[in-house]
Amino acid sequence: MKKVNIVIIGGGTGTFTVIQGLKHHPQFSLTAIVTMTDSGGSAGRLRDEFGTLPVGDVRQCLVALSKEDEAGNILRELFNYRFPNTNSSLHGHNFGNIFLTALSNILGGEEQAIDAASKILNIKGRIIPVTTDNVDLVAKYDNGFILYGEKNIDEPYNNPKHDCNSRISRLWTQPDAKLNPHAENAIINADYIIMGPGDFYSSLMANIVINGMDKVISASKAKFIYIPNLVSKYGQTSNMKQSDYIYELVKYIGREPDYVLLNNAELEGDILAKYALENSFPIEDDLNSNNIIRLPLISLIEIMRTNDDSVKRSLLRHDSQKLGSAIIDITTK
Repeated sequence: MKKVNIVIIGGGTGTFTVIQGLKHHPQFSLTAIVTMTDSGGSAGRLRDEFGTLPVGDVRQCLVALSKEDEAGNILRELFNYRFPNTNSSLHGHNFGNIFLTALSNILGGEEQAIDAASKILNIKGRIIPVTTDNVDLVAKYDNGFILYGEKNIDEPYNNPKHDCNSRISRLWTQPDAKLNPHAENAIINADYIIMGPGDFYSSLMANIVINGMDKVISASKAKFIYIPNLVSKYGQTSNMKQSDYIYELVKYIGREPDYVLLNNAELEGDILAKYALENSFPIEDDLNSNNIIRLPLISLIEIMRTNDDSVKRSLLRHDSQKLGSAIIDITTK
């Protein structure tokens, strides 16, 4: 049986969730293309100290694709282990990030490290960095303000000079980055391209602004599936409706999604109250085209944040099995 080639573009927990929903289905050949602009948290600290590419999104994909047996489960826990918040210089660091950084230095590059780690974890799929150039993400807002670095764009409320209600008008990398040819080939040979869920600009569009990525996706014969986030992100997508996200996709990529997998289950009141404290709210669904698939896609498990992690994580996420089932339905139409 010819396998269905699925390319998942993004990074972080969103890509992890999609992979978890599809990895146990042998009809799929999975490839994750991940952003290389991360400048915050453990990955950002290692990038600054050792000059390597950020490995946090790669690590999450490795864990998601790894084999789930006794040995594999131990390795998964090890790769996810975060050193506790103590006086040690390792506090907040993730073991998997340190491991990948060490492999990069030993083997001479991040791609070699990913290949070696993929064999160690016996993963079911491929992980490709969108670029191997060392670049930073830059955002210009509609009020003319410019922020440099993924961490600052992801958490702009830490900058007292920034108006977090202004919108990003332009996103790019500095310097220009060359698209990884392995990523290009994966998209050319894809049957389906999936983007999302994930932070819209700092995880998703961070891949698209790599030189040539937009043209490759726009010209691809693959069906394009977009999975919007559950809530807005203060300082990055404040006051945006679902139609605004689609507009931005078309602006940066040059094509509309063939399918939009949109959650229609209501969020619990206590979760909404917690998000409201962070100025994040459910995204208004104002879409009316025929390619919108509305399903209850929320996970019932609330994510508990830890003090050991310097990055602010989402409280609620998509359910991987529900997403997987919805994507399978699309591929069998």
